[in-house]
Amino acid sequence: MVQQTAFLSGYPILLDDMEMKDLPRAQLYAMNQASIRSSIPSEQPLMSEPAPISTLRAEYENGSSSFVAQIDDLVRQGFTSIIRTRGDGDCFYRSLAFAYIEQLIRAEEPELAVVTALSGLESQKEKLMKDAGFQEIVYDLPYGVFTDLIKRIISQSGDLLTSAGLLETFQDSEAPQYIVMYLRLLTSAQIRTAPEEFEEFIMHPDTGMKMTVTEFCENFVDPMGKEADHVQITALSRALQVRIHIAYLDGHSPDGKVKFVEFDQAPDSRSEPLLLLYRPGHYDIIDKNGV
Repeated sequence: MVQQTAFLSGYPILLDDMEMKDLPRAQLYAMNQASIRSSIPSEQPLMSEPAPISTLRAEYENGSSSFVAQIDDLVRQGFTSIIRTRGDGDCFYRSLAFAYIEQLIRAEEPELAVVTALSGLESQKEKLMKDAGFQEIVYDLPYGVFTDLIKRIISQSGDLLTSAGLLETFQDSEAPQYIVMYLRLLTSAQIRTAPEEFEEFIMHPDTGMKMTVTEFCENFVDPMGKEADHVQITALSRALQVRIHIAYLDGHSPDGKVKFVEFDQAPDSRSEPLLLLYRPGHYDIIDKNGV
C-alpha cells in the first residue's frame, strides 16, 4: 500500500493512501500547505508560466489516489493547464486579478470589454472614498496601477498588453502587489458598505468566533498576506461583477469528481467565468486553452 509522508505541527507521519480522504480538513490543510511549499522553489515568481495539468498530477500520483482521481476528472472536463501563483496568502487575489485581465485580453471585443471594466472600476471609487471611509491617498496609486494595465489592452501607443506581457508584469514584484492591495480594498469596501449581507457569515477563521464587520475587514481583508474565503470571494465577485468558478481539489470526493463552487455576480449569466483551482489553503488558475 502506498504511503505518504506529511508534516503536521512539525512532526512527520506516514499515511496510508486510503486514509487520505478520511483526514480532518484541518490536517489536510496542513499537509497541503507543506506539499505546496516543498514543491515550489523559494525563487518561484509571483506567477509562473502555464504548465500542463499533468505536472500537478505528478505531485500526487505517488501519494494520494483521491487527489489523482480529481485531477483526472478535471482533464476529462477539458482542463489542460495550470498557472501557479506563489503561496503567500495573497494567492486568491493575485490569481483572480491575472484571470480577470487575461479574460479582457481574450475578449471577442476587447475595446468594449475594457471600457465596461474601467467604467465599473471607476464607479467603485465613490464607494471606496466616501461610503467605506477610505482616503484617496490609500487607494489612488493601487487603483492607477490596476487600471493603467487594463488600458494597455487597447493602447494606441504601441505598448499593447498581450498575454505574454501580462505574465511578465505579474512576475515582477511591484505591480501585482499594488493590484492585490487594490482588490483587497475593493473587497473590504463591499463588505463594509453592505454589512447586512455578510455579518451573518463573518467569523474568526481560526476560532470560529463571531466578529464585527470592521474587525473582520481590519484583520483578514485589508492586510496583505491574509487568505481569502467565501465571504471575501463573494464580496469581490460582486464588486467586480464577475463570475468566479472555483474547482475544489480537496481529496474528499467519494466519487473522484471535482466540485465547482460558483460565485455568479455578472449581469450577464452567459459571460465566461474566471476559473480558479483551490487546494486547501491555496489558489491557482486552471485553463482549457493553455499548454
